[in-house]
Amino acid sequence: MILKVEDLEASYGYLKILHGINLEVKKNDLVAIVGPNGSGKSTTIKTIFGLVKADKGKISFKDHDITNKNPDEIVKHGISYVPQGRMVFQTMSVEENLEMGAYLIGDKEVINDRIEEVYEIFPLLREKRNQKATFLSGGQQQMLSIGRALMLKPELILLDEPSLGLAPKTMVEIFRKIKEINKQGTSVILVEQNAHMALEICNKAYVLERGRIALHDGPELSAKKLVKDLYLGH
Repeated sequence: MILKVEDLEASYGYLKILHGINLEVKKNDLVAIVGPNGSGKSTTIKTIFGLVKADKGKISFKDHDITNKNPDEIVKHGISYVPQGRMVFQTMSVEENLEMGAYLIGDKEVINDRIEEVYEIFPLLREKRNQKATFLSGGQQQMLSIGRALMLKPELILLDEPSLGLAPKTMVEIFRKIKEINKQGTSVILVEQNAHMALEICNKAYVLERGRIALHDGPELSAKKLVKDLYLGH
């Protein structure tokens, strides 16, 4: 077990969002968190990453209590976060963006090696290494955002709606890359509105409804009538 979330509660002001979330991630898991808008999916991983403070509960990563630690401390434990909306540094080049992801690494040679590893996963970024991020397509910016998060070689990466706003063909490519990253040994928590795609690539899934775990199962979750009726649009 590398991540354990126990009885997690979180709020935005007086509005309670999470009501006792429990989830577990083992090494090499690809975990999908699905559910309708407003169910607490993004809030769950933001709370894990310290962007939202927990009201109650415990978050453990490799037996270290990381509950309510700041994101800069959590990154040092081996967790990276890719926010919703492809938040890249628009005026910087692709390579400069990747270098920003390695801000904790002082060795230039190591940084260059990590950049090459990212280019192996995303060859298109190598082609556009000197291009400013603002001129990349949405899918290319998403690749860059994920690549930047990989620069510190995290043991766990948190992905918040990586397919949002992408064309179907690009979406398929992004999910293929996520699966590839997972196969290379990085555990993944994938928050996704596109439940079909998420359940197709995951080995474990949680369905959230109104801030609670409504269902928890393997990828066969998609075959259950409740999920079909409520979340997959059948």
